[in-house]
Amino acid sequence: MTYGLDSVDVSFGGVPALLGVTVEILAGEVVAIVGGDGAGKTTLLRTLVREVAPEAGEVDAPPKAEIGFLPASSGSWAALTVTQNLDFAGGAYGVRGAELDERRTALLAAAGLSQAADRLASQLSGGMRRKLGVCMAIVHRPRLLVLDEPSTGVDPVSRVDLWRMVSETAAAGSAVVMSTTYLDEAERASRLVVLDAGHILVQGSYDEVRAGFQGTVTRADPSVRPEWSWRRGRERHEYWPDGDAPPHLPVVEPDLEDIVIALSLVRRADRGAAA
Repeated sequence: MTYGLDSVDVSFGGVPALLGVTVEILAGEVVAIVGGDGAGKTTLLRTLVREVAPEAGEVDAPPKAEIGFLPASSGSWAALTVTQNLDFAGGAYGVRGAELDERRTALLAAAGLSQAADRLASQLSGGMRRKLGVCMAIVHRPRLLVLDEPSTGVDPVSRVDLWRMVSETAAAGSAVVMSTTYLDEAERASRLVVLDAGHILVQGSYDEVRAGFQGTVTRADPSVRPEWSWRRGRERHEYWPDGDAPPHLPVVEPDLEDIVIALSLVRRADRGAAA
């Protein structure tokens, strides 16, 4: 089964948020949406779950009862316990009785929350509360799971738990799409979509994106052309779209972060030239 967006345009107050966006999410795979602030990641996900109506294009998604959605907020109610939150979500989707008991036990164990079952959500750490939100989103075994930056601000151990839950959900047959600020997570996804100001810069598997990347990235500090350079830790990287880097500059094997930044710089340069 395939879900997604086809040539979708969305704007708010006349300001474009998505422009001609086409994304496919297949059952059994994880698609990662990446991009900087204002790229359109949240708008894409909210359009997919029909919280935002597109001005043009088509949305292909299952009925809301068969979608699991975790927004950028915690996704749980602070005044309810972990168990109460999960039971409420399950009941809303028609999961009750022995089925809910079995599902609750399995999910809390997978999330490492079994010992916190009677704790109020307000008393959980940030990572624990995000894991609870994922549990609530998948309690009904949705056909489509949509997660808005589920691991942002989460400790490394909880990130591992979250990724395991997401992977197992996809392996069970759900189509999963998630936005993330962590590019190492995006590299592990089946496919990734790179957004910039509502446009798709590139999409495909990490290997496909890497193979299709043109130009050269060098190490240069100070940079030769500051407008084409960026800081990477203690180094400065510089992009040469035509591959015409000066021979004295050491060439860097670009990772996904380099690729995303370089493609964004190309698009902004093109927009400047057009203006």
